[in-house]
Amino acid sequence: MPDPLEHLAIQSWCFRGFKANPEVISRLKLCGVANVEMCGFHIDPQAGDPSAAISTYRNAGIGFTAYGVHYFNDDEAVARRVFGFAKAAGCTTISAHVPVAALPLVERLCREYGIRIAIHNHGRKDRLGPVWALEDLFKVASSHIGLCLDTAWMLDCGEDPVAVAEKFADRLYGLHVKDFTFDSAGRPHDVVIGTGNLDLPGLMKVLLRRSWGGNLTIEYEGDVENPVPALTQCVAALRTSLAKAA
Repeated sequence: MPDPLEHLAIQSWCFRGFKANPEVISRLKLCGVANVEMCGFHIDPQAGDPSAAISTYRNAGIGFTAYGVHYFNDDEAVARRVFGFAKAAGCTTISAHVPVAALPLVERLCREYGIRIAIHNHGRKDRLGPVWALEDLFKVASSHIGLCLDTAWMLDCGEDPVAVAEKFADRLYGLHVKDFTFDSAGRPHDVVIGTGNLDLPGLMKVLLRRSWGGNLTIEYEGDVENPVPALTQCVAALRTSLAKAA
């Protein structure tokens, strides 16, 4: 049975308070995680040859699971640089937003580079945030296009992320495991996963039952200057919940 945490990663955006990649690497290791989902803040595929930065991570024993979140359009040159980086880094997916008009280009590049796209839902105000919008997209997209389910932003849509993971299990290529509480005005606030509205044990049970082996990435956007303590708690919560679900 696949281990849902086999390729456990942290989104590099969680470390946006630290621009230098060696600083990101040291904090990943403090969290006990050996993989990263890279975002453009730390390695920008449009800014030049990323090979040195890729080597910095590899030499430190850090692997790349995915790149994103990238907003695609019909600019093939830009898209190729993103796919080229993902291929060079060994990513299996690109977390992304893809308008319907860009699907032919993106799907062609998926076939060429051997990389899948995982659509990232970004809450009630996002065009691809609601479940119905994802359903409509997957009706016209090939299996090269799946879902990177952001659990907190699905909560923001008023949906149960566990049920959504079950619903889209066959197209679930990535997970951003993230948790929110909401204030009286409905504004979301990041919390350690499992301490807010996310049913973390329920999510782990679905992943185990489905023998899921995609890219699972922790996201926690609080404590910008010192995210390691909360991220370490997130790692522990995931491992504890998985052990209880097994």
